[in-house]
Amino acid sequence: MSTDKETLGVYDARAEHYAEVTSGIREDPDLAAFIAAMPKGGRVLDLGCGPGLAAEVMAQAGLTVDATDASAEMVRLAAARPGVSAWQAHFDEIAGEAIYDGVWANFSLLHADRAAMPRHLAALARALRPSGRLHVGLKTGTGTRRDSLGRLYTYYTEDELEALLQAAGFTVIARRSGRDPGLDGEMADWVTMAALAGSGPRD
Repeated sequence: MSTDKETLGVYDARAEHYAEVTSGIREDPDLAAFIAAMPKGGRVLDLGCGPGLAAEVMAQAGLTVDATDASAEMVRLAAARPGVSAWQAHFDEIAGEAIYDGVWANFSLLHADRAAMPRHLAALARALRPSGRLHVGLKTGTGTRRDSLGRLYTYYTEDELEALLQAAGFTVIARRSGRDPGLDGEMADWVTMAALAGSGPRD
């Protein structure tokens, strides 16, 4: 996750409240589709896991779940959920080759620097097994700015996100968009994409 101290400070201070605001993830159709696409007992990474609600649902479905977040308080909450292995890590600590059947990056990479996004996606492509599934969710728009709570966001258009995924060797197979209030109470447009890993990042 992001190394921005102000962003992490917000999540550390509001971890319990964030868990309440995002409790609807348990019924999220993208999460259901992600779980359904995984092999029985498959290994998945919840990247930027927050309080671990999605990770818990995945574990309940019989998946082996690794969960990471840069916020110590979020990791504390996630690690307390049954079946979830959680530890503190930043995006640049993604490592390994062909170890995951799926990566769930739900509204976490939006805190990464724009210049770093290609290498983060390339690392995820390497970490996924061939034809492994990536779920990514971002807020849509342009530029980089902080919200009213002080969290730093990088915004992308749908076309930009798809181009970045393709450049990293992914094939987008599904997408969904909407508009919802965030932790700051402000309405925000968003997009989620499901993509399959190929043979690796393109030159």
